[in-house]
Amino acid sequence: MRPKTLNFEQLVKQNKQELLDDKKSISQIETRLEMKQMKLVQNKRKKA
Repeated sequence: MRPKTLNFEQLVKQNKQELLDDKKSISQIETRLEMKQMKLVQNKRKKA
């Protein structure tokens, strides 16, 4: 069976939701990277 075709508005809504989900994921990854960087800096300072 062929998948149901979506109309333009549905596609826009779906794409918008996917973009928002991606934005959340990217934000979480950025936060984790910042935390990791802070830990590395703190460890360097302790060793110095």
